[in-house]
Amino acid sequence: MLSNDVLSLLGLAMRARKISHGEVLYNDIRHRRVYLVIISEEASDNTKKKLTDKCTYYHIDYHIIGCTDEISKAIGKDNRVAVGIKDRGFANSVKLKLGG
Repeated sequence: MLSNDVLSLLGLAMRARKISHGEVLYNDIRHRRVYLVIISEEASDNTKKKLTDKCTYYHIDYHIIGCTDEISKAIGKDNRVAVGIKDRGFANSVKLKLGG
């Protein structure tokens, strides 16, 4: 479960256009435009593996935490199982709130 602090940071980052989601996320990981990826615990095993492998290969931090509804509601989109944060400041703030 994601804390309210993390959810509000995701909302702020979305309004600042510093969130990547959907198919664009894979491209942004490949080009190292994201600093942190948050993956829902409810994502399919295939999606989790694809994202975690890509993040590991390109040395991008990721966390598997929260549910799809929380992430989707925080960024104001439907059915988002993963989001990438494209701003180093937002990414560091979220990492601190997640405990590492």
